[in-house]
Amino acid sequence: MPIRFKDRTFAPRPFTTLLTLALLALLVSLGRWQLHRAAEKQLLFDAFTAGGGAAQRIDLASAKVPRYTQVEADGHYDDSRQILIDNMVNAERAGYFVITPFALQAGGWVLVNRGWVPLGKSRAERPAIPVAADPRRIRGRADNLPSPGIRLGNPPPLAAPFPVVADFPTHAAVAQLLGETRWTAAADLILLDAAEPDGFVRHWAPPGFPPLRHVGYAVQWFGLALALAVIYVVTNFRRTGANLPA
Repeated sequence: MPIRFKDRTFAPRPFTTLLTLALLALLVSLGRWQLHRAAEKQLLFDAFTAGGGAAQRIDLASAKVPRYTQVEADGHYDDSRQILIDNMVNAERAGYFVITPFALQAGGWVLVNRGWVPLGKSRAERPAIPVAADPRRIRGRADNLPSPGIRLGNPPPLAAPFPVVADFPTHAAVAQLLGETRWTAAADLILLDAAEPDGFVRHWAPPGFPPLRHVGYAVQWFGLALALAVIYVVTNFRRTGANLPA
C-alpha cells in the first residue's frame, strides 16, 4: 500500500522489495560472519602471544597442551622419512614446509616443522633438506598441521619415495605413511624456534588475515547493506500524481 509524504509517495513494487530484503539479509549475514571470524582470529592471536612463555617439556605421555605453547622435547630427527607440504608461500614466493619426524627419547614420535624452503626450477626437483640424527633437545611452539579453508573430497593416500610432497595432509595420513602409531598427544606439530639449528625460513605467526582485516571486510559488507537500503528508499519515492502500480 502506497505511503504519502507531502508531495511524494513511497510505493515499492513487491518484487523489488523481496529482492532487496534478500540481498540485505545476505549482506548483513556476510558482515556478521566476518565479525565472527575476527573474534576467532583475535583468540588465535592472543593464544600466540600468550604462548611465548617458559617452555614445557613434552614426551609420549604428555597431555595435549594449548596451541602455540612453548614446548621442548628430547630425541632425534629421522631425515629418511620427511614430508614437504606444498603450496606454502613466503614473501610471495612458492615453496614447501619441511616436516621432519622426531623420535622422542623415551619412545614415540612428534612432527617438527623445520621451516619454509623455496620451490626449485620445477616440482620434479626436490630441495636438499638433510638433518643429522644425533640426539638433541628441540624447542618450539605446539601447533597443528597446516589445513585448507575447505577440504574437498578424500585425497589419495600418501606414498613413498621420500621426501613425499603432500598438499595439506592430515596427521592421520602422515601417521599411516610413516607406519607409526605412538604419537605424543601434546601437539600434532612443533614449529621449530628460529634460534634452533637445522631449520629453514621461520617467520611463525597465526595463519590467515589478522583480526582487523576481517573487521574491515565486515564494515564493507554493512556499508553495502546500508547503501542498498538507501537506494531502495530513494528510488521508490515518487512525486504524487506519477503513475503508480495498481
